[in-house]
Amino acid sequence: MSRTASRWHRSRWCVAVAALVLPAAWAQSLLDFSATERAQIAAHGPWPPTRQADPANRVSGHGPAIDFGRALFFDPRLSADGQHSCASCHLPAQAFQDGLPTAQGRSPGQRNTPSLLDAVQRRWLGWDGAHDSLWAASLAPLLNDSEMAQRIDRLAAAVRARPEWRAAHQAAFSQPLPRDDEMLAINIAKALAAYQATLVSPRSPFDDFRDALVRGDAQAAGKYPLAAQRGLRLFIGHGRCSVCHAGPAFTNEEFADIGVPFFVPGGVDPGRHGGIRKLKDSHNNRLGPHNDAGAADPGAVLTRHLVLEHRNFGEFRVPGLRQLVHTAPYMHNGSLTTIEDVVRHYDQLDEDRLHADGASILRPLALSAGDAADLAAFLRSLSR
Repeated sequence: MSRTASRWHRSRWCVAVAALVLPAAWAQSLLDFSATERAQIAAHGPWPPTRQADPANRVSGHGPAIDFGRALFFDPRLSADGQHSCASCHLPAQAFQDGLPTAQGRSPGQRNTPSLLDAVQRRWLGWDGAHDSLWAASLAPLLNDSEMAQRIDRLAAAVRARPEWRAAHQAAFSQPLPRDDEMLAINIAKALAAYQATLVSPRSPFDDFRDALVRGDAQAAGKYPLAAQRGLRLFIGHGRCSVCHAGPAFTNEEFADIGVPFFVPGGVDPGRHGGIRKLKDSHNNRLGPHNDAGAADPGAVLTRHLVLEHRNFGEFRVPGLRQLVHTAPYMHNGSLTTIEDVVRHYDQLDEDRLHADGASILRPLALSAGDAADLAAFLRSLSR
C-alpha cells in the first residue's frame, strides 16, 4: 500500500472513530435527567409566550395605542412637576426597574421597584397585588403623591393642552378626547398599559437548553453549562423551588411569606392582606365601570371571588425569575443584594419566622458550597 493510500485509510479510520466518540462526549456534557425531570423542565417553557390582549383594555395590542403609551412613558411632562417620567424609576437599561433597594421618592423601608418585563402576564400587580390589571397599576403611580403626584383634573388638562397628545389619543382610541376628566385619565393609563404589554423578557440560555431537551437534541443541550444543569436539578428537585416559581415565567402568580421581615419604620407592611383590601375597595378594579369587557372579562371572576384571610398578612408576590441578573436588589424590600444572598436566605431559612398556618412548603435547604454555587449558576442562566 502506498504512503498516500495509507494516510487516506488512517484518515478514514480517524473520522469513523470521531463519529463514535463525539456523541459520547456530548452525552457526557448532559446530565442523565429522568423522564420526570425532563417533564418538569419542559413545563418552564416555551418562551416567549403567545401575546394575548387584555379584554379589560380595548386598545391592548393596538399599534397606535402602543405608540402613544411609549411616548407617554418616557415624557416627564406627565408628572406634576414635569421632572419625572415612568422611565425615571423603570429604566429600560436596567430591565425596567431602578436598581435601588426601595423606590425613589418613597419613605425608607418601603418597597423595591419591580421590573415591568412580563408584567402583562401578571394576574395581580404590585408586591401586594393591589391591582388586577396593568392599566390600573399604571394609573396608581400617576396619582401617588410620592411618585408622579398628579391629580385627575391636572392630568386631563395636561393632555388637552398638547396637540401631539390629542392627536395620539385620537389615533389610539379612534375618538376625540372624552370630556370627562376621569375617563381621559383612564385612557392615558390604558395607553401606558398597551406599551408595557410589549415588554417581554428575551430568551435565555435556559430556554435554548429546554427546547433542545424537548426535541431530543443532545448536542445542543450539552452546550448548557454543567453547573447550571446541576443547579436546575436542585431547583426542580431537592430545593422544591419550582413549587412556587412554576411555569414559563417562573412564578405561580401567588403570594407567600418567605421569612423576609416586613417591619417598616412606624409599623409593619401588611403585604397581600393590605393589597386585597385596596383591590376590593378600588373603583378601578375589574369589577368597576372602566373594564372594557364588563361581565364578559374572565379576569373579573378572580377578583370577585378573592377572599381576605388572616394568613395573607405579610405575604408578598412570588416574582418571576427571568432577567434576574439585571433586577437586583431582591425581595419586596430590596434587602438582598446578590443572587448568592438569595440562595443563602433559603439555605439558612428560619422556619420559626414563617406562618404557622397552611401547608409547610419552605424548609432550610442545607446546601453544600458546591450546590449553592450550582443553584446560583442556574438562576443566572435565566437572564440574557
